[in-house]
Amino acid sequence: MSDTLAVVNCSQLVTLGGAARPRKGREMRDLGIITDGAMFVRDTRIESVGVRSEIERLIDGDCEVVDAGGRIVLPGFVDAHTHPVFMGTRAEEFEQRAEGATYAEIAEAGGGIRSTVRQTRAAHEDELVAAGKRYAQWFLRTGTTTVEAKSGYGLSVEDELKMLRAIRRLNERTPLQYVPTFLGAHEVPDEYRGARRVEYVELVINEMLPRVKEEDLAEYCDVFCEEKVFSCEESKRILLAAREHDLGLRIHADQLSLGGGAQLAAELKTTTADHLEHTDADGIKHLARAGVQPVLLPGSVYALGHTRYPAAREMIDAGLAVVLATDFNPGSSPTPSMPMILSLASTHMKMTPAEGLTAATINAAYSLGRGHDRGSLEAGKRADFVIYDADDYRELAYFFGIEHAFAVYTNGRLAYRRDDKLEDEISA
Repeated sequence: MSDTLAVVNCSQLVTLGGAARPRKGREMRDLGIITDGAMFVRDTRIESVGVRSEIERLIDGDCEVVDAGGRIVLPGFVDAHTHPVFMGTRAEEFEQRAEGATYAEIAEAGGGIRSTVRQTRAAHEDELVAAGKRYAQWFLRTGTTTVEAKSGYGLSVEDELKMLRAIRRLNERTPLQYVPTFLGAHEVPDEYRGARRVEYVELVINEMLPRVKEEDLAEYCDVFCEEKVFSCEESKRILLAAREHDLGLRIHADQLSLGGGAQLAAELKTTTADHLEHTDADGIKHLARAGVQPVLLPGSVYALGHTRYPAAREMIDAGLAVVLATDFNPGSSPTPSMPMILSLASTHMKMTPAEGLTAATINAAYSLGRGHDRGSLEAGKRADFVIYDADDYRELAYFFGIEHAFAVYTNGRLAYRRDDKLEDEISA
């Protein structure tokens, strides 16, 4: 296999190159597009980008040449909020919601997160890895090359560790890259509900976090901060304990109600505040002052049949480096498709297609501490890129409900290529 690769004949090479920091305000519309662009890769890293004539001068007889066929080429999506390891589905709850049941009613009846917890606890680690490999293919097929991966369906010491070990194995055995996050405070499990919930908070702080740190299983800690899940006070205790273990901080905030999650994120200067469907102007102001990156998840709003989407335009206008992610999970957002999220961001949150791409690539990479390494097509970065069957980047959000990716490369190696058989038969 050649150690050099050239990608040529790109109608648009969407580099997202520029400032070495997350993009804000009008900067989110600057995609660094090179018309008739090309890219040169050595080993696993991008060595040069430019117009086709410049890059073709670098090609020698040993170089692998990839002809993009006049298609567009972008950085791989960085999905900064996913739950990609679990067992079973919640298809029956999807049907119940279609018949009028609410997410809260289903959860109170023992469904929701606790339903997935029961199935995940019963699974062997090998089963979780096998299921995760299937979902990894889904992510790759839609153009995602890096995901933030949360635990949170174990809710016991050993089952949370089991999930994080499965994530580590997936990171080693699939082309998809995983950034692990410990989410032991995702829900209060059945055996601790009621009078024992305080004991569960103590379990997370005193037993789970030390074990996660001891085995080096996570980079971040997340908490579902919500009135009926973990209060602001409980969330603060858990996050401060996580910081003592040198974990970065993330927080599910203001998803189902306005409960002070955004203000807590600002107070603790968490890396991200995720969801934010109910965050008001005051919360946005606090996030902006603290430099917290909002991770917006319109897929969960859509899938739950809700109508209140995060105030993306207000956040961008306030100077926040907005991120978009799928929230892939078996209950409230069962989609791995970032193009679907881009469409929702434009139609329901009035983000421009350019802002959406920035939020799903370079800004997302910075929210995971990976902005120096991926999220744009620039010299020195990982060669994670996608060839899309489109003429213009705006088509990714415009034509929704299809898989645009023609070929996906991670670390300079082909990870997925669409089967051309049907296309050839149609042409014939």
